[in-house]
Formats: sequence, structure tokens, C-alpha cells
Amino acid sequence: MSFIQAILHIDQTLHLITAQYGAWVYAALFTTVFCETGIVPLFFLPGVPLLFISGALSATGVIDIWAVMALVFAAAVLGSNLNYAIGKALRQKIVPHNYHWINREALQKTHTFYEKHGGPTFLVFLFIPFVRTFASFVAGISAMTYRKFQIFSTAGAALWVLVLIPAGYFFGNIPFIHEHLNVIVMLSIIVGLGFTLAGSLWKLSRKLLGNH
Repeated sequence: MSFIQAILHIDQTLHLITAQYGAWVYAALFTTVFCETGIVPLFFLPGVPLLFISGALSATGVIDIWAVMALVFAAAVLGSNLNYAIGKALRQKIVPHNYHWINREALQKTHTFYEKHGGPTFLVFLFIPFVRTFASFVAGISAMTYRKFQIFSTAGAALWVLVLIPAGYFFGNIPFIHEHLNVIVMLSIIVGLGFTLAGSLWKLSRKLLGNH
């Protein structure tokens, strides 16, 4: 429960870390972004609110905005590459075996999708909760061309950082926004769940309709 409270009140958590540990806030930011983009079970970490609030803290002079942007960019790129590598390693381990539960047709369709639409997907994937964790893993397991993945995921990481941290810097300390940061965190989680659920229901409905 304490961990959940820390996420829901991420603005207070970052203030506390900064006040007590100073420069260690940079390590906390790097670790959080790296884990969310690189480790599938940690998909629930608050990437978008974290960047926005980091920008707001930078505006107060507590932390340096350039250092934050560089660290978060590096964490997102490294995390996405780790997730891709895990997916690719898992594919190499299971695909050569004739396991009955492997849907090779689905893997091929996913590979085709990523080859055709992977570029635009990875330009915006970090802005969408849950997608920013799973997209790189799926790209690896579906054998998306690594060069294409690397180019677009790196560009997406740069776009993510250049939009959200400056937005927090300029707007995060507006009283109304500052007072409702916890609501923003909750809304980002709800929206992410909504997108994920809607996508799953859409795919299920198409499959059911296709069978009739």
C-alpha cells in the first residue's frame, strides 16, 4: 500500500526524495523510467506524470532540467532496447520448438504489422500507458527489424522527453495543475487501462464476427 501511495502521490514522493537525498533523485528518475520501459511486470510505473512533475521541479531550481532530460532519454532508450532483447531471446528459445500453444500465424501477422506500421507506433508509444512497456517486448518477439526499431524508438524517446519535461517546466507550477497532480496521475492510469481494454474488446469482437 505504501508503494501504491508513493505512485499516486508521485509529486510528493519526488519532493521527499529530493529533500532527503538531493542528487539521488536523478538515480530514482533514471531507474523508474528504465524499469517501466524495460521490464514488462513493471508496466504500472507512472512514466508520463513522472516526466511532467520532473519538469515542474526543474522550474523551481531543485533539479537541473538538462540533466533530467538527458538521463530520462538514456533510460527510455536503454529500457526499450532491453525489452526488445528479452522478446527476441524468448522468440529464439520457443519458436524453433513445435509447441502446440505457439500461434505462428499470429506471430507472422504481428511481424508484418510492425514492419509496416512500427515506425509511427514507436514515435508515440511512450506517451501511452502500458503500450510503452509492452510495445518493445512484442517488437522483439515478433522479430521486427532491429535497425528500424532502434531508429524509431530512439526518435520516440527524444519526442517524449522534449514534449513532457518542458511542458512540466512551463505549466507544472500553475496552481490549478499543481493542486490536481494526483488526479492527473489517476487519469493517466485510467486512460491507459481504457485504451488497453478497448483494444482487446475490439480484437475480440472482430474475431467473433469473423466466425459468423
